[in-house]
Amino acid sequence: MARLPRLGVAGWPHLVVQRVHDGQLLARDDADRRALLVALREAARLHGLAIHAYVLCPDHLHLLATPAQDDSLSLTMQALGRRYVAAYNRRHGRQGGLWSGRFRATVLDPARFLLPAMRFVEQHAVRAGLVQREQDDVWSSAAHHLGLRTDPLVSDHALFWALGNTPFEREAAWRAQLAEGLGADVQHQFSEAMNKGWALTDDQGADTLAQLAGRPVRPRPRGRPRKKPVAP
Repeated sequence: MARLPRLGVAGWPHLVVQRVHDGQLLARDDADRRALLVALREAARLHGLAIHAYVLCPDHLHLLATPAQDDSLSLTMQALGRRYVAAYNRRHGRQGGLWSGRFRATVLDPARFLLPAMRFVEQHAVRAGLVQREQDDVWSSAAHHLGLRTDPLVSDHALFWALGNTPFEREAAWRAQLAEGLGADVQHQFSEAMNKGWALTDDQGADTLAQLAGRPVRPRPRGRPRKKPVAP
């Protein structure tokens, strides 16, 4: 079966994962991590990608971002690969690619999934046992949303701003959401959608996305379609 075109739709949030090859590290030290974030910020600005949340993990990168154009996400990730991987190779005396294939992404209905997707991203280090609290992860956007620092990489989504009328209210509301966590079923839902490239939305949203993307955004039901009953 031919591979479907990558799902990228302007104005809709995308939950993204970019993995590295088995046995490799996304970054070997803090200098690598800083270089990656600078390269990502510059690529996102150049290609019109608003990044709402992110986390750097040992072997992968997660983003929650909205593209201004259909190809903004793809162009940003291509630019990140060219700049960061080349610098990484020079610094560590290695050759070859770092990414394990192309990035994976799902398009989200923002009203239903944007804030849970932010939690999915910013709670990652806690789930992985890398830190005890989200605010302790200096390589994610959590500290920005908790008011501990201003992160130039982050463009806050309108739904995050709607959590409160003041920064204090938004930070307190976000702290409560992070404390609530995500169920294993929701985590699995996000992972499956990213890996398979299907959208997370209702039927109406799926129809809209399919028209915008020019491709199916949900798996087709298995088996033959049911025959409509013949009118008497």
